Parts: sequence; structure tokens; C-alpha cells
Amino acid sequence: MSPLTTITKPEIAQELLEALQPKVEIEKQVIVHCCFPATPYPDMLIRIWRSTFLVDESLIHKSTLIHHENISLFPYWTQVPPMKDYWFTLVFSGLPKGCTTFDLKEEIPQKGGFWVRNIKRNKTDVYKVTIN
Repeated sequence: MSPLTTITKPEIAQELLEALQPKVEIEKQVIVHCCFPATPYPDMLIRIWRSTFLVDESLIHKSTLIHHENISLFPYWTQVPPMKDYWFTLVFSGLPKGCTTFDLKEEIPQKGGFWVRNIKRNKTDVYKVTIN
């Protein structure tokens, strides 16, 4: 490159930036760190189903499960150590802008699905909840 050559930053048309903005909003994700409280039982098993959602009833919206960490997906099980809180993480598709509260709900065809109600929305969309 000669000393007279200058590098200019490319400009992106404002219309293009505005058109891309909704796509950026759609790609936001919600991270939920879940604590399964300690139990005295040595053979406790847990799992998560693909039919687990973040549900905003007021906006009639369901964010879908994208990724799970440190917990098995149905039909497999994860063994929980006795007398120790067990943590796992779930990643969901984004919530709508207008959402202020939501539920973490596992919609399954049997008893015992996870359901944490009225989680207050925050600016980071990262949450810690306890599974009861």
C-alpha cells in the first residue's frame, strides 16, 4: 500500500440498517439457569422435554427451547446427586418486546412437569429460577 492510499470505512444505507433491525430483535435469546433443590433421595432423576416453553399468556406467545445444558432431553434421564442443589441451563428463543412477565412451562402428557410462574422480565433476559 502506498503512503498516499487512504482506507475509508464503507457506509451502509440507513434503509438497510432499519430493515435489518427486526431480524436482530428476532434473534435475541433468553437464558434460564434452573436450580433443582437438594433432596435426600439417592435415585432422583430429572429431564426436560422439547415441549418446554417460556409462555406469555397476555401476549399469547411461546418462546421455544433452543438448547439445554447439564440436563437430559426426553426420553433420557439425568441423575441428581442427593443433598445437593442441581443446576442446569435452558436457552429459549426471544420474548416479544412487550413482555413483562412470563412462565417457564413444561407441557407434557404426564404429571410432574416443571412450571415456574410469573417470572419478571429484566433487561438482560438472563434468569435464575428454582424448580419446585
